Amino acid sequence: MACISADGTLTESARRMLGVLQHPASPEEVAQATGLPLFRVRSGLREMAQAGLVEEKEGRYALTEAGRQKL
Repeated sequence: MACISADGTLTESARRMLGVLQHPASPEEVAQATGLPLFRVRSGLREMAQAGLVEEKEGRYALTEAGRQKL
């Protein structure tokens, strides 16, 4: 399941993940906070990192300015 639609809008699960990432968090923490399966969180974070919405540092993800604007 993609986190970013073809028209560039975020899916509900992507919005939930980005909301958690107001503060840096691990994929496991994001999964626990959102109730989403870990495999979906990991793939979503990879997709959003490629789109420049989040950045990964030492296994923790945080919003970028572009990610904040999408929320």
